[in-house]
Amino acid sequence: MFNDKAKKWIAGRQDWELHMNSVLKPGEKRVWVHCSSMGEFEQAKPVIEALRAKYPGHQVVVTFFSPSGYEACKNNVLADHVFYLPHDSKRNAERFVAVVAPSMVMFVKYEFWYYYLIQLKKQWIPTVLVSGAFRPEQPFFKWYGGIFKEMLQCFSFYFLQDEQSAKMLHTIGIDKNVVISGDTRYDRVAVIAKSASPISAIEKFNGTHKIIIAGSTWPGDESVLKECLPVIPEGWKLIIVPHEIDEAHIRKVQGLFNNEPILFTELDAEHTGADKKVLIVNNMGMLSRLFAYADIAFIGGGFQKAGIHNILEPAVYGVPVVFGPVFEKFVEAKKLAEEGYVFPVNDAAGARTVLEKLISNEQYRLKIAASLRRFMQEHTGATEMIMEEIGRQGWLN
Repeated sequence: MFNDKAKKWIAGRQDWELHMNSVLKPGEKRVWVHCSSMGEFEQAKPVIEALRAKYPGHQVVVTFFSPSGYEACKNNVLADHVFYLPHDSKRNAERFVAVVAPSMVMFVKYEFWYYYLIQLKKQWIPTVLVSGAFRPEQPFFKWYGGIFKEMLQCFSFYFLQDEQSAKMLHTIGIDKNVVISGDTRYDRVAVIAKSASPISAIEKFNGTHKIIIAGSTWPGDESVLKECLPVIPEGWKLIIVPHEIDEAHIRKVQGLFNNEPILFTELDAEHTGADKKVLIVNNMGMLSRLFAYADIAFIGGGFQKAGIHNILEPAVYGVPVVFGPVFEKFVEAKKLAEEGYVFPVNDAAGARTVLEKLISNEQYRLKIAASLRRFMQEHTGATEMIMEEIGRQGWLN
């Protein structure tokens, strides 16, 4: 009763069949793409764009599990239709698949819904997993994981992020129709970086200063940043982009920094914030563009159970990244940390140490930046591999 997201989750699924039947016309060719939330949709975007270009006769139907993903993308021009995924039941799966009648289905990264997958397999509808990532601790690989293994057997093809994922599938007998294509987010952030438009208000705020951008921060991250503020010297500024931008949370962040930060919505020709050290961005949709201005990035979520935001968004610009300890589920973060290009920390003391080194040693920071750019360029191409396989299989011919 008191949770807005829960209300949207329920309301968005009411009378779903009636609504879908009113907008989906018989005889249309469709590709169904399912994402958990906004992060998975970002992974799907490069493939959706390629599908629309190569197969213009097919409509794209996108579904979301979470309200945050649905609300952010319900009017996205990449999709012809955007719906909530009805809850996973035998009856819903039968009705939903019958209404959508997809030529092909794409599930992104971690999405596994038993009755939907069983229904798709039953109807011989090609179903692919895109940017899949598997770890030993997942239930697919446990003695009690029978039903989870059954779900994996429903996929027609697996496009995986890394070799470990392929090895894990091999342990349960899945070694056909498996390709290590990489993560489509590398392709996505490369496109964003090339097309990013300038933000004049940020340029005026920055002036000639070096910039630390803290993106998609949660309260745990913001507390760490508060403790790091004393090691940020003159000549540097901090831009904080909270994950939640409701008025109550923005006020809390301002209070944490003694009400000294200026808000992005307060910037104008007269108030550029040039005299301020900290800026709080209190609107949506700017973060990926903001990283073009960063010299160092602090990525939020690592001090939360759910884990970190997308570290590839700053990495594509060659920006060294600092983040909290919850990142083991993220293949790209582990890989970049092993290379020494990004820096996981356990607490505020660790964050201060890393920031001090990156700030004081410009040669070290620029060396990392050059290595990061090269690494990012070398890891694009997942979308092209996926599209080549779709064409080879003839699923949309």
